[in-house]
Amino acid sequence: MIRTIMRSPAFLRIPSEPAGEADLPVMADLLDTLAAHADECVGMAANMIGVSKRIIVVHDEETGRDLAMMNPRIIAGGGPYETSEGCLSLDGVRPTTRYERVTVTFLDRRMRERTATFEGFTAQIIQHEIDHCDGVLI
Repeated sequence: MIRTIMRSPAFLRIPSEPAGEADLPVMADLLDTLAAHADECVGMAANMIGVSKRIIVVHDEETGRDLAMMNPRIIAGGGPYETSEGCLSLDGVRPTTRYERVTVTFLDRRMRERTATFEGFTAQIIQHEIDHCDGVLI
């Protein structure tokens, strides 16, 4: 189901709670909402659709597919660089520091624990969405 985009900075600043199997419908809604906004958005966190759970979806530039992650956690990063980012939930563009490569642990759609390394723009998107989970606005 396509959900309305949350635009309240006060809500978006609240750190999200861990997600579990009962939150798989939220993951599906995030994927639907990302697909509906594909022309203007490459990643989303659950709080962007009003659900304060640690779930993100990102468009993986390397595979061309959308990737869903529950309880993502960056365990390694390398190659810091300065960039600017916008956000579907907020107006404008702001400067930030990101890593060129990140290694992330997460649960996939089948609730299997995975660890994967991402590079380039996909790594940047993941970092932005994990910031959302932590209540950090860029």
